Amino acid sequence: MSEPVTWATRRFKFFRRPFHEYRLTDRVVLSQTPLFVTSILTALLMWAFFPGTMDNPLFVAFLVSQLAIMALGYFVPWDRLPYTSFLVIPLLDFASIALGREGGQEGLTGIGLLAVFPVIWLCASGFYPRASLWLSFFGPLAIIWVPLLIRGDVSGPSLAKSLLVPVMMLGIGVSVSVLTLSMMRQQRTLEEKDKQLQASLRSTRQQEALLNSVLETVHLGVLAVDADGHDILMNRKQRANHELARPKDIDDPNESQLLVFAADRTTPVPVAERPVRRAVLGETFTDYLVWLGAGKEQRAITTSARAMKDPDGTFAGSVIVFSDVTDLVDALAAKDDFVASVSHEFRTPLTSILGYVELLLEDNPGNDQLDPLNIIKRNSERLLTLVSDLLATRNGQLIVTPHAVDVAELVRASVSAAMPRADASRVALKADIPARLEAHVDGPRISQVLDNLVSNAIKYSPDGGNVLVSLEHDGGHVACRVSDTGMGMSADDQAQVFAKFFRTSNVRRTAIPGVGLGLPISKAIVEAHGGTIQVESKLGQGTTFTFRVPV
Repeated sequence: MSEPVTWATRRFKFFRRPFHEYRLTDRVVLSQTPLFVTSILTALLMWAFFPGTMDNPLFVAFLVSQLAIMALGYFVPWDRLPYTSFLVIPLLDFASIALGREGGQEGLTGIGLLAVFPVIWLCASGFYPRASLWLSFFGPLAIIWVPLLIRGDVSGPSLAKSLLVPVMMLGIGVSVSVLTLSMMRQQRTLEEKDKQLQASLRSTRQQEALLNSVLETVHLGVLAVDADGHDILMNRKQRANHELARPKDIDDPNESQLLVFAADRTTPVPVAERPVRRAVLGETFTDYLVWLGAGKEQRAITTSARAMKDPDGTFAGSVIVFSDVTDLVDALAAKDDFVASVSHEFRTPLTSILGYVELLLEDNPGNDQLDPLNIIKRNSERLLTLVSDLLATRNGQLIVTPHAVDVAELVRASVSAAMPRADASRVALKADIPARLEAHVDGPRISQVLDNLVSNAIKYSPDGGNVLVSLEHDGGHVACRVSDTGMGMSADDQAQVFAKFFRTSNVRRTAIPGVGLGLPISKAIVEAHGGTIQVESKLGQGTTFTFRVPV
């Protein structure tokens, strides 16, 4: 049960407030209250033990003046007057106490010690500290000396024996002043720090509001987790992703119950390999593809995670970003299906063309038209190989049959075949190769790589230039470089140059023909040999492709 709210409870809560939070009138009344209450207690003691004192006009004037001063403190609108005007109250108290001391000496002694209250008030106010210290001495001294001077008792002993009380009051005033000044300095420091904290808090709230607005606006799911895997932050899009992965019959599933599938869209991803779990374990990854949900609502999501560290470098959690790439995956699948379909359609007529060309070559061994027929056969075979490669790369399969081959001869053949086109494009095509360099590779496949690279070097040097094909033995590998002085590529284009169907922005603007398959197929052939292929290029200065295959 809650505590009943009584008048005493309200008053207790009232006095628990910091003093500076009260309105000025309340502070004046509270500062006067100790002297007023003590005066009432003094009157009660006089009435009980010294009733004759109650008839003394000076003592009565003391009590009446205290009542008047208390009323003055309560009813005067101090907040409308100059701020330090309330200090007149302790000055009036000195006069009131002087009356009480003279009128009550026949009863209680030491009434003059009540001067400690206005002394404390003056020195604790923090205003006019030097004047307050002077008043803390001369005020009590006046309470004692003025009556002596009025009575004419001005002898040295009578004046000297009363100095202890003013000196004591001065000491109290000094102590209170020192404490007050120290507290005021601390209060100013705290107020400055409070202002700084308030400013920091406002700035933090503004940044939090901005962050929340950004997170709720972006079309990406964002999830932040702490080191124990508990959610810290989840935006609107990620809540939708979570709802997509939630089984319909489970309201609050754990990680193992969420519908998260691998690339085949049917195999559940093991818990330890799921994006959130990997992030909680401190892994950093980019573009990790999973499928969320089931049935027609299933969506392809790429995930990336970055770890958060505290100032000591200790793992404090991770931020995981979820991006819906379903449309892109579907488009890539449709493109692959289209390429496969077209490739299948090409294979049948090409096979027929090759068959009839071979029949013509066999039936007319001495015909003058053999050279054109051989050209038709060679290009048809190459086109059929390209179609087969398209089908193989789509299925992730590209078969090579290595055998001992003179790679230098392959380079010479490729350069010789490309020479007419180079001459037509005003490109100086040269080869820097040894007389012989054998390697265990698939000759036709390597020739295909060479033809692609040399053809590209000539094609992308539309204003003429130089193309150099070099070959060397490089530490257990055959290294072949094809360099040109053509249009070159930007850094962004170089990062995507081996992607299927990719063509640089410069090439698209100049309308140079091509479909963007030569380099991806060349890369697949080199990697099928256990080798690597790299590109170095500067926009407007030229490009160098280098591939290495084991000897």
